[in-house]
Amino acid sequence: MSAEIQPVIELRGLTKSFPGVRAVDGLSFEVSAGEIFGLVGPDGAGKTTTLRMLAGVLAPDAGTAVVAGFDVARDPEAVKRHISYMPQRFGLYEDLTVDENIRFYADLFGVSAAEREQQAARLLAAAGMSEFRARLAGKLSGGMKQKLGLVCALVHTPRVILLDEPTTGVDPVSRRDFWRILYSLLAEGVAILTSTAYLDEAERCHRVALLHQGHLLFCDKPEELKNRLRGAVLAVRSAEPRAVRDQLQGAPGISSLVMTGDGVHLVVDDAARRAPELRARLTASGTGFENIEQVAPSIEDLFVHAVTGGQAA
Repeated sequence: MSAEIQPVIELRGLTKSFPGVRAVDGLSFEVSAGEIFGLVGPDGAGKTTTLRMLAGVLAPDAGTAVVAGFDVARDPEAVKRHISYMPQRFGLYEDLTVDENIRFYADLFGVSAAEREQQAARLLAAAGMSEFRARLAGKLSGGMKQKLGLVCALVHTPRVILLDEPTTGVDPVSRRDFWRILYSLLAEGVAILTSTAYLDEAERCHRVALLHQGHLLFCDKPEELKNRLRGAVLAVRSAEPRAVRDQLQGAPGISSLVMTGDGVHLVVDDAARRAPELRARLTASGTGFENIEQVAPSIEDLFVHAVTGGQAA
């Protein structure tokens, strides 16, 4: 990160434990203004606990976190005045309309009527919801409720936005709209920290922290992360991905394996050598597949490779 840019979020050794588990273990990273930073990992990785500490609703056991210039442990109330935190279950009022929900949250933050209308019009347009302002929130689809929750969370133009898995269970169109709203905020210098279990969403972030069981595995730009993978990735296209996985598990030269939507991805030591061997193995076993080809690595390939004991640069 450039030395001239002052981080808006700064973590140093942040740690939090619960009975029997260390949820966050010595986490350190920075987020700058005008940046979308992704916390990426499966359930249990420590994403929600991290965001709750940064929002000032959960005290850390050790380490420090400074958000918008305020230490979250020493002055959590000051932090809350400068952030917008959208938890997994955002508190919409289903018996209020879209407009009434926005007005309620705007009033909580002392937003003037003129500013509220300007912000609401812009954000609802980005969300594709301008025509639903009079609809009851309880009558919205799940994806539209999530988008309305984001609009309500942003109506006061915070310096920092904390989003806890905002697109989980959201339809593809709403996910696209959701990200359109986030990108529209970058010119205002907002720092956005969002968590997700969808590894493909990491590609949308400027930088990504890959978490596993409370530990930080990697932190870098998506393209740089993919360059860390040692070995080559072979994609096996098949309508029977489980059968392919079971047949190739433990084959020579394979260091990790993950099922995808249309088959299996394998990290191998030598693509030119292993591809013919794997074809022969699948053919001999009668396991159906369409083809095997070398592909560019994804962040999911890197993550699976790392957590299953593979090597990364």
